[in-house]
Amino acid sequence: MSNTLTNLIPTIYAAKDIILRELTGFIPAVTMDASGEMAAKDQTIRYPVVPALAAADITPAATGPDPSATTQGSDTMSISKVRSATFFWEAEEQKGLGGLYDIILRDQFVQAMRALVNEVESDLAALYVAASRAYGTAGTTPFASTLDEAAQALKILLDNGAPTSDLQMVINSTAGVKLRTLGQLTKANEAGSDALVRRGVLLDLFGFMLRESAQVKAHTKGAGTGYLVDLTAGYAVGSTAIHTDTGLGEIKAGDILTNTKTGRDTNKYVVKTGGTGTTGVDTNIVLANPGIQVAWVNNDPLAIGNSYTANLAFSRSAIHLLMRVPAMPEGGDAADDVTVITDEQTGLSFQIALYRQRRRVAYEVGLAWGVKAVKPEAIAILLG
Repeated sequence: MSNTLTNLIPTIYAAKDIILRELTGFIPAVTMDASGEMAAKDQTIRYPVVPALAAADITPAATGPDPSATTQGSDTMSISKVRSATFFWEAEEQKGLGGLYDIILRDQFVQAMRALVNEVESDLAALYVAASRAYGTAGTTPFASTLDEAAQALKILLDNGAPTSDLQMVINSTAGVKLRTLGQLTKANEAGSDALVRRGVLLDLFGFMLRESAQVKAHTKGAGTGYLVDLTAGYAVGSTAIHTDTGLGEIKAGDILTNTKTGRDTNKYVVKTGGTGTTGVDTNIVLANPGIQVAWVNNDPLAIGNSYTANLAFSRSAIHLLMRVPAMPEGGDAADDVTVITDEQTGLSFQIALYRQRRRVAYEVGLAWGVKAVKPEAIAILLG
C-alpha cells in the first residue's frame, strides 16, 4: 500500500471511466456554477436578475434620451449538501485477497462516485415542481407513435419567452425506448442520420438536446377534490396566487392543475405551493410563473391531474447546479493525501482523501453542491 494517492491514480481514473456509463441526463444539461468554491455550507450566494424593460415612442429632442432609473433584481442559492462516501481496508484483508484487491478497490471507488452522482442527479430531477406548465397524458409514455409531445413542450417554452439557444430535454429510459423504436427515427432515410439505430444516440429534436436519466421522478397526485376559483372579479392572465374554496383534501406542490370549465382553458399548470382544504376553510395555492394563460372566472371548477412521470424540457440557463469540493480546514486535516478527480461527462469534481490509521487505511470520496430552478418560465414537464 502506497503512503499517498499517487500510485492509486490509475485505479481512481479507471473507476471514473466506469461511472461515465450511468444515465446522468440532468447534470450535463444544466448550468454548472463553480463560483461556490469559497462558500460555506448554507451560505447565501447572490446572483443578478435583470428586470424586463418597457418600450416607448421615439420623440425627437435636442438631447439624448433620458431613461428612468431601473432597479436590478437578485436571487440567491447556496451549497446545501456536503456529502461523502467512505470505505476502509485492513492489512489482513488486503493480504487475503491477493490479486483481487485492486479490482475490488477500483469498484469501491466506482460505487462511491456513483452514489454521489446519483444523489446530485436526483436533486436536479426533483426540481420538476418548479416547472411552468405541462403537456401530455399522465400515466402514458410519450413518443408512442409521434413526436408531437416534443413539439408541444417546445411550444410552452416559446410561448413563455424562454431562451432557445440551448434547449434540453431529459426523459426516462421508458420514453427513450419509444423514441428508439419510433419508425421515423430509426429509418435513416427519414431521420436524416443512422445515429439512433446504429449507435444508440438520442438525437437533437426540435432544438432539444435529448438525454436520458435514471432519476426522472414519479409524482403522486394529491387527494384534493371539489375546488372552485374564489374571487368575484376573477383572475387576469399572468396571475399566480389563486384563492379557492369548497375543496377538500391536499393539493401538492408538483400537482397538475386544470380549469375544467368547458372552453375556458386547456393549459395544464404546475402547482408551486399547494394547500389543504377542510370544511369551511378556504385554500390559497400558488402556480409557477408565468401564471395562468387565460383569464379565470369566479366559481370556475379546478381539478388535479393524475399521477405522472416528470420528464423535463428546459433551457439550460433555467436550472443551476452550484458545485465545489468539500472544504478542508486551514493547514489540512488528518488526511495523508488529497486529490481531485473531474468526471468529463458530468463536470463533477470529486475530492478523494486517504487516511492512514492503525493497521488500516480509509478512503473518502466527497462532493459539495446545491441546486435551484432559477427560471420556471423556461421549464416544462412532459408527462409520462
